[in-house]
Amino acid sequence: MNLRRKIFLCLVTGLVALAGCTTVAPVVDPGIVKTLAPTGSLRVGVYLGSPTSLVRDAKTGDPAGVAFELGTALGRQLGVPVEIKEFTRLADVLQALKAGAVDFTFTNATEVRARDMDFTAPLLRLELGYLVPPASALKNVADVDTPGVRVGVAQGSSSQAVLGRLFKNAAVVPAPSVTQAQVMFREGQLDAFATNKGILHEMADALPGYRILDGRWGLETMAIAIPQQRGAGLPYVQQFAEDAHRSGLLAGIVKRAGLRGTSQD
Repeated sequence: MNLRRKIFLCLVTGLVALAGCTTVAPVVDPGIVKTLAPTGSLRVGVYLGSPTSLVRDAKTGDPAGVAFELGTALGRQLGVPVEIKEFTRLADVLQALKAGAVDFTFTNATEVRARDMDFTAPLLRLELGYLVPPASALKNVADVDTPGVRVGVAQGSSSQAVLGRLFKNAAVVPAPSVTQAQVMFREGQLDAFATNKGILHEMADALPGYRILDGRWGLETMAIAIPQQRGAGLPYVQQFAEDAHRSGLLAGIVKRAGLRGTSQD
């Protein structure tokens, strides 16, 4: 190859690289990467059964979920591998996050949780409701707080804490996991189950004839959470969250996860 042709090819290669540079993600400050992924991988905490965390396609087994996909996207943006750490229930995810064994999750941003972890601004709001069996006499949320009614909640959840204070008559019955709550329903141990409607719809899909009561008893404000000792990286994660919302990334994730029960108010 003569010198003139070599120079020509080099120029073409350089122009192609420049033309494509707008699609290349900017280099992230190594200090931010070290703060958000101190082990060299971004460890994303999830639990199965909630579209806000992790669900699997019944036919293909393919994973989806807001925590799962947002965490994967953030890891890609940081330029680090993503390690999905799956737990049985949300309480275990939060404990791991508090201990620094998990770097990222997506959950209800309560005042109590904010003592142990840092949150971005809210990204989603979900209605809280009740699921009841086919033959239940309960018609709406106002009927639930009745003597003798046993209301299941995920053990260690915010629903357990809130309903434990609100109920005057109904009994709160902790379930080890969402999957176990379905077993408790089938065995007649529960008259209702309380959580956000995203999870309730997933449960109803698996329990033919079960229905979600009309109305709601509250709202969950969902946001990205990182360990509190990683607060220096929070502005970066906040910008990531805003970009995910503005670009339509979040909307696509919500659709793929089949998340229902969101609220606009």
